[in-house]
Amino acid sequence: MTRIAILDDYQNVALDLADWDSLGPDVEVTAFNEFLQTDEDRLAQALAGYDVVVGMRERTRFPASQLEKLPDLKMMVTTGMRNLAWDMDKAREMGIPVCGTSILPYPAFEQTWALIFAVTKEIPKEDRCMKAGGWQESFPIGLREKTLGVIGLGKLGAQSAALGQALGMKVIAWSENLTEARAAECGAVRVSKENLFKQADVITIHVLLSDRTRGLVGADELALMKPSAYLVNTSRGPIVDEAAMIEALKTNKIKGAGLDVFDVEPLPADHELRKLDNTVLTGHLGYVMRENYEQMYPDAVECIKGWMDGAPVRVLNAAD
Repeated sequence: MTRIAILDDYQNVALDLADWDSLGPDVEVTAFNEFLQTDEDRLAQALAGYDVVVGMRERTRFPASQLEKLPDLKMMVTTGMRNLAWDMDKAREMGIPVCGTSILPYPAFEQTWALIFAVTKEIPKEDRCMKAGGWQESFPIGLREKTLGVIGLGKLGAQSAALGQALGMKVIAWSENLTEARAAECGAVRVSKENLFKQADVITIHVLLSDRTRGLVGADELALMKPSAYLVNTSRGPIVDEAAMIEALKTNKIKGAGLDVFDVEPLPADHELRKLDNTVLTGHLGYVMRENYEQMYPDAVECIKGWMDGAPVRVLNAAD
């Protein structure tokens, strides 16, 4: 019997979105709909006896210390073709192939703009007002002729820049290695980091989390922002100094924030961010989209089938 664990299936949809039965009668598939990694021992206990783990991007982390507590594990699948929260080298050392799936290139971009519209148009506030019997409680701003600051002009940043242009916004951009040519190609003006924070009415973050970008937006950068400006983060929480951002929001040094990512996920129920009325919060929904899942879970089945047949596909930690 091959036992497969699908982790962090918060919406209870994984078993319906792929043909897990095609793996054969000697396969047992279990989907977990709660976050198990409150500590490494709890996760190790829950996964004892499982041969395969299917993980949703970086919800559950597998550093070397966690992998060492899972001696039964023989194969892993991550959604997407990258997972910085899994120790690929340690998995290879333990003889565990890690395979990836395809992933759509636009869900996080759509989530970015859902948050931009929600926070600048004060949609949640107005929705609460209407449902309480009120009328026109909010006082939103328009985006035309405002300045959009894009940090990182990769695939997602370029899409955000294009929509900003379509809305009649001035688009400026910065990242450490951004060239003027790349900025121009995306319809943006390359500026310094300092000037981006000074000039932008809305700032959206589209860089990967790394040692170089951790804490990229700190107290100094937030102090440069206009008191009327908004910060939107759909990349990774630690790119922004969370404590400094909370202080800026509480003291109205910035107008508001739209956040899909956090230092600790799931966000603790008593977290300070949940208490602020100038934020719009979503629970890391940047890739949570039916069309995305309909692509990722069938690919996960394909990965497992390949491994069972002795020919794993899309192996991310193969030896060089």
